[in-house]
Amino acid sequence: MQQSGMIRRIVLLLLILSLPAVSNAIAADELYCISCHRGVTPGYVQDWEVSRHAAMGIDCAVCHGEDHQSADDPHMVQLPTEEVCAMCHQDQYDQFAAGKHNHGWKSLNAMAVTHVEPPELMDGSRGCGGCHNMGIKSEDELQAHKDKGYRYQVNSCDECHTRHSFSKTEAQDPRACQMCHMGYDHPQWEMWSSAKHGTRWFARDSGNLPDNAVAPTCQHCHLPGGTHTNRTAWGFFGVRLPLPDDPKWAKDRTTILKALGIINPQTGELTERLKVLQSLDMARLTERDWQAERGKMLDICAGCHSRSYARKQLKTGDAMIQKADELMAGAIQIVADLYADGIIEKPEDYLFAYPDFWYFLRTAGHRLENLSHIDQVLFQMFMKHRMRVYQGCFHLNPDYAYWYGWAMMTKDMGEIQKSAALLRQAHAEKNNIAWYRKLFR
Repeated sequence: MQQSGMIRRIVLLLLILSLPAVSNAIAADELYCISCHRGVTPGYVQDWEVSRHAAMGIDCAVCHGEDHQSADDPHMVQLPTEEVCAMCHQDQYDQFAAGKHNHGWKSLNAMAVTHVEPPELMDGSRGCGGCHNMGIKSEDELQAHKDKGYRYQVNSCDECHTRHSFSKTEAQDPRACQMCHMGYDHPQWEMWSSAKHGTRWFARDSGNLPDNAVAPTCQHCHLPGGTHTNRTAWGFFGVRLPLPDDPKWAKDRTTILKALGIINPQTGELTERLKVLQSLDMARLTERDWQAERGKMLDICAGCHSRSYARKQLKTGDAMIQKADELMAGAIQIVADLYADGIIEKPEDYLFAYPDFWYFLRTAGHRLENLSHIDQVLFQMFMKHRMRVYQGCFHLNPDYAYWYGWAMMTKDMGEIQKSAALLRQAHAEKNNIAWYRKLFR
């Protein structure tokens, strides 16, 4: 932690220890903050008043500093980073720093698509940045964010413990996860809430199950025991290293890694993107690391189920990843062959003449004209439907695993096959026309 943060922490601790002797001047300053902000930001005041911070005498100045004194200088208020929270919550800070949530901001900026999309959706937090602002940022990153005109959302803690109540019980409610873990590419909320784990929780929450009935939440499985460190065995992309022993699956996963730009499709060598994947903990890259995370989840499942049953369910998810990978790799190869044959032109931004999933649906890179529709279907197959296959299995949701996942992957494959045939036909006709024109010129 920076020296200034340590000094601030010592001052805060001394202040808390001396609460009974707080001077009238400090009390008056606090009263002025509250009395003014009752009219300016009444919701903030109401939340703070019901918080544990208020009960302990931790007032506005402790987190926001004392430089802001009037309506003329709101820019002087300090917007606290995670390090301010760490002054009292060091263990939670350290746990968070070791988990995948801490990589949200850097993962966002590692994606090629981030830098060709409207900044309001990224830095401005109205799109991907609305969730992926999570992550401890360096002073340079914070300054760059501010220089772009984006002053808020510089603290990860208030994503789950929303300000200014900062409630522990709110963060333990599975609905706290709903804003980010839903939608197109990660509908974990929808999967959990409509599967048996979720429906039992809602039944218990509404009084239709006893209070001590087992009803696992997101936090129960992914943040057990109140830890702030969260990791998963398969990671976000559902790929890992080393390659499997099964030669067919190894070939299929290699094809997917090529579309992720991690393996050079021309040489078969690993690229610089592997270092990004490694530094941001986006996938397990050793067998030992993967087994460690799988073992943790098995222990959690075995808290309610027999270990043999839990192991079988997890292996079912693994098996569906293998089958989804086979379907996915076949589709990637169809599109990759179109690039190889010059039927699809390599976008200027792409690393290779090959599909690039890090551009998402921006299949012409920074340009919005000449988008490749077949590439868009391919990306949808990977990020939307393949994701639902294996995550639906792991979240025990039959409909997501099949109808929203596997069935949609097969539909995507059909569209890709048809589109590829039409593109090849159009390309052949174009070449024939050019040949005849040249012949009779």
